[in-house]
Amino acid sequence: MQTITVTRATALKTKPADESKLGFGRIFTDHMFVMDYTPDLGWHDPRVIPYQDFAMDPASVVLHYGQAIFEGTKCYRRADGGLQLFRPDANMARMSRSAQRMGMPVLDEELALEGLKELLRLEADWVPHQEGTSLYIRPTMISTDVQLGVHASKTYRFYIICSPVGSYYKNGLEPVRIYVEDQYVRAVRGGTGFTKCAGNYAASILAGEIAEKKGYSQVLWLDGVEQKYVEEVGSMNMMFAYGNKIVTPALNGSILPGITRDSILTLARQLGYETEEKRIAIADVFADGKAGKLTEAFGTGTAAVISPVGELMMDDEKLILQDGKIGPVAQKLYDTLTGIQYGRLPDENNWIVRL
Repeated sequence: MQTITVTRATALKTKPADESKLGFGRIFTDHMFVMDYTPDLGWHDPRVIPYQDFAMDPASVVLHYGQAIFEGTKCYRRADGGLQLFRPDANMARMSRSAQRMGMPVLDEELALEGLKELLRLEADWVPHQEGTSLYIRPTMISTDVQLGVHASKTYRFYIICSPVGSYYKNGLEPVRIYVEDQYVRAVRGGTGFTKCAGNYAASILAGEIAEKKGYSQVLWLDGVEQKYVEEVGSMNMMFAYGNKIVTPALNGSILPGITRDSILTLARQLGYETEEKRIAIADVFADGKAGKLTEAFGTGTAAVISPVGELMMDDEKLILQDGKIGPVAQKLYDTLTGIQYGRLPDENNWIVRL
């Protein structure tokens, strides 16, 4: 493996004094990990350097043709003060799959993971202590060629930045209100929906703003062909509970294969729940909800882990679930997964990487 060089920052930032006001993605640590790609050398020059701006030519390929992908994971502080990661290898593997679809070089996953660990050793004091907080980690890959013309870049940069983030839930697991989008679409099979490319998120912004104006915090996307079948929420995979059975949309090429999604399905089966991955019609969701068959709905993702859904709205029709409260299935799965992530419960699946 290549040697990772470390250049320490000469002036360190003041760390937040009040961890209850961290928010999300507004504060960044003192250092970052960077490495570059060229066809002759592959991934090279891995380095931890002071957090800094990048100088970019106005004709950089990433600014015009959108070759940009990213990941999101977290570093957690255990009660004993130690630090640990949750399935970081899965994040790097998914980044390689995203890169392949976007015509970018496959990531050197082993080197990227070692770079992340080296960065976290330097930034250990940035991992917050308060319950529910963590250090959010954002690995990113961008194209860096300078040229106009729709061609894949030959050079790339991979970097990791970190941000201390507060508890997603300040007042407990409060259910969210979700707007079902039936005009715009986010992805179709054969496209880039299964990747974490920047364009997928850009395509979701307008619908998100429309939902916010209507008083809803998230958008539930339907399939891009018939607009009849549930796909995912902008930052979460969706799950529906029918008593002891959990149903989620099957991965079909247009849905992000969420790492939290996979973890929750695994834990659900281990906890005795029945799980099913299938095509889910939004009309059936509303009909089952009104008939009392559908007992809970919740999203899964890195930021919130579990986000209970208290209301769905489509075509001015509202579906209220669990009286606007978190249900027992979502609560059990949230407690179990976060217990593993923070070291309160045993890791029987070998998901945890201790630092």
